[in-house]
Amino acid sequence: MATTADFRNGLVIEYNDDLYTIVEFQHVKPGKGPAFVRTKLKNVKTGKVIDNTFAAGIKINVQRVERRPHQFLYKDDLGFHFMHLETFDQVMVGESVINAPQLLKEGQEVEIVVHAETENILSCELPPFVELEVTYTEPGVRGDTASSTALKPATLETGSVVNVPLFIEQGEKIKVDTRTNSYSERVKE
Repeated sequence: MATTADFRNGLVIEYNDDLYTIVEFQHVKPGKGPAFVRTKLKNVKTGKVIDNTFAAGIKINVQRVERRPHQFLYKDDLGFHFMHLETFDQVMVGESVINAPQLLKEGQEVEIVVHAETENILSCELPPFVELEVTYTEPGVRGDTASSTALKPATLETGSVVNVPLFIEQGEKIKVDTRTNSYSERVKE
């Protein structure tokens, strides 16, 4: 058991029978009354951030969470199949725990977050940016914009559709932000 004195950013604790990561915390010692710790907690499963205040010195249950490197193999009716990059063990993950399943392509490396004690998979995180090829997009015509930020839809090799600038052509590789599912930049060859 740990106490509020052991709080640090990134620490995973059990709170209300759920796992939360400490996003930020602040020890407060008012001039009058007992000390307390103000925190922002992020739910490991849902990603929802909540504010909570703990009395200073109370006991908390710290949980061990591991980030394991995996490679995406394939998708079938059962779910998404991944292989651990060091042990070569295969694991199947449901779509609900993957942060951007529409951007996964075969061979993509991801991090799978696992609760160390129960071996439950908590989440599967793609890197912040992935490089994907544009398989289809309408040709952009010079002069058909009213503003400098005109966008058009483009279908990627994974089947996902993102809005890209007019100068992006079919066959080009682009970087896509997995957190927002949006175009980031053209990949230079």
